[in-house]
Amino acid sequence: MMFTFLSMLVALTISFLMMILCSMISKTSKKDREKLSPFECGFDPKSSARKPFSIQFFLIAVLFLIFDIEIAIILPIIITMKWSMTSTWILTIMMFIIILIIGLYHEWNNGVLEWAK
Repeated sequence: MMFTFLSMLVALTISFLMMILCSMISKTSKKDREKLSPFECGFDPKSSARKPFSIQFFLIAVLFLIFDIEIAIILPIIITMKWSMTSTWILTIMMFIIILIIGLYHEWNNGVLEWAK
C-alpha cells in the first residue's frame, strides 16, 4: 500500500514539475503584427493566410480514424481466440462492437455524417 502511494506521489510530482517547466519554457514573446502576418518574399500578402476550415471534414476524419483503430484492435483479438475461452472472447468482441455502434448511432443522430445541409 505504501509503495503504491509513494509511486503515485512520485508520478504526480514529476508530472507537475514537467507542466511547470513547459509553461515557463513556452512563454511567447510579445506578439506583434509583423510576426503574425505571413511572409511572402517581402511583399504584402495577396490574401488571408487563415483559410476557413471545414469542421465537417474534421469530424469525418476523426470518425474514420476511430474505425481504423478498431480494425487494428480487433485483428490481434482474433489471434488470441486460440488461447482464451470462446464465451469470454465472444463477450469481449460483442461489447467492443456494441460500444462502437452506439457511438456511430450517436454521431448519426447529431448530424455529423450529413455532409451538405
